Amino acid sequence: MIERWIAPEAVIGEGTEIGRGAVIEEGVVLGRHCRIGHFVVLHAGTIVGDGVRIDEFASVGKWPLRAVNSILQPTAEIDPARIGDGCLLGTGASVYRGATLGQSCLVADQATVRERATVGDFTIVGRGVTVENDCTVGRYCKIETEAYVTAYSVLEDRVFLAPQVTTTNDRFIGRTAERFRHFRGITVRRGGRVGAGSVVLPGLEIGADALVAAGSVVTRDVPSRMIVMGSPARPWRPVPEEQLLENQDWPE
Repeated sequence: MIERWIAPEAVIGEGTEIGRGAVIEEGVVLGRHCRIGHFVVLHAGTIVGDGVRIDEFASVGKWPLRAVNSILQPTAEIDPARIGDGCLLGTGASVYRGATLGQSCLVADQATVRERATVGDFTIVGRGVTVENDCTVGRYCKIETEAYVTAYSVLEDRVFLAPQVTTTNDRFIGRTAERFRHFRGITVRRGGRVGAGSVVLPGLEIGADALVAAGSVVTRDVPSRMIVMGSPARPWRPVPEEQLLENQDWPE
């Protein structure tokens, strides 16, 4: 039988179940009535709320890797990962040290949330999605299968990214030193939506309740409440009134 390993210093809440081969390291605080699957690793210091389910082979609280020739400076200290009450983490999901998930988030199979990223309450991070380091994702967002959220991006509440949306933060594609002065993620304001397979270039803003049509390449800021489409994306028409967030019967 494959034994689990739980550090003596770990705190395990009442009614929590831990699967075979799981590793619970020093300083982990694991809430009540959680379900921890087989071969899950909770790295040192990770804090997990009540009623959390983490499926097999997931990793929570791992330190980021840094290549020898990486342009990023090493980080001496990163706070532990924090997983809010009622969260669901799928098979093979990876949540890095310094990441924070709010209440009732879903991080689906094979998805990754990198260091110092923050994900708001009730947000869905779909299968194979990557949310890179230092991103802020709001409440009630939906980031669908294999979308890529580049580092230093901000997604406000109720943002929707369709499958395979790609965002970027490097205008110089990594050759000249000039690029270091211009690293910027994207910003999607409240209720902004980006259609399947679209590409958003570095530093751009998609306005509140704006819509980027599928397959578009966004090369300039998108006005609020406007539909844009094409390559490069250009304004088409306003978002219909019935589609605006203010006209939905949704919780704030």
